[in-house]
Amino acid sequence: MIRNLSLYAVTVLVWGSTWLGIKFQLGDVDPMVSVIYRFTLASILLIAWCGLRGLPMRFSTRDHLFIALQGACLFALNYWLFYLAEVHLTSGIVAVMFSTIVFWNILNGRIFVKTPVRANVICGACLGICGIGLVFWPELSGFSLAHDGFKGFVLSMAATLLASFGNILSVRNQRHGLPVVQTNAFGMAYGTLLMLAAALIAGKPFTFDPSAPYVISLLYLALFGSVIAFGCYLTLVGKIGADRASYATLLFPIIALIISTLFEGYRWSPPAVAGVAVILAGNALSLAKVNLPDIRARLAMKSG
Repeated sequence: MIRNLSLYAVTVLVWGSTWLGIKFQLGDVDPMVSVIYRFTLASILLIAWCGLRGLPMRFSTRDHLFIALQGACLFALNYWLFYLAEVHLTSGIVAVMFSTIVFWNILNGRIFVKTPVRANVICGACLGICGIGLVFWPELSGFSLAHDGFKGFVLSMAATLLASFGNILSVRNQRHGLPVVQTNAFGMAYGTLLMLAAALIAGKPFTFDPSAPYVISLLYLALFGSVIAFGCYLTLVGKIGADRASYATLLFPIIALIISTLFEGYRWSPPAVAGVAVILAGNALSLAKVNLPDIRARLAMKSG
């Protein structure tokens, strides 16, 4: 239990802080190219770590196929589509769209890996998404599906669905005995190659910004945001299920807004404060050990 909470906390804190790191990546270098740099570095670090630790790196062709699918969904295509979505939508709206991954994971987990549907997770997810809506209410209230809004909506939902497939593929791979570290190493490498091909096809310029803010943020995103956070998150996915683990994605904006409060002067509105409270309540409910049907059963036994 303590190990799971540690994995959960590290995932939330690191990915919540990467929002600030990504800000320093935006500028002279094309976002897609920055993602390629990030995952190239992350995959090299992971492969080097596996070599130093003497971790087994031989897998069957079938295993590599599923690792590549996970890499494409989780470390490549979803990022590309999210970046395209942010051309048409604000980051707050994209965050709201991405929060629906909780429901996608519940549905896809049930369909593909037969994960049981937990009532407390569904109720917690509903609370969480309502909370996210409150946090980003000023942006959400002005959202329209007309013109670019519809394009952004489709891209965001496609990216979220791909990320969910990546989560479920990780569950599948772990159930078949594939270790998280080596799977991430190869998966990030495969995903990087796919992104590289897409960037070449799109004619993206491969420039590099040697400034300290860009280089330091790139190192942070590669080591902490990719190697450490993805390792913790996908380990958690294997331990408690993709449905419950994905609730962590609803907590990232809270950490990001706290950091923004400290460094960028963000001011909390009453709806945002209420939204955080609702998200935390949903988180507690989602991670509860006892499911709601179990609670009703126990109450019925006591009353009888």
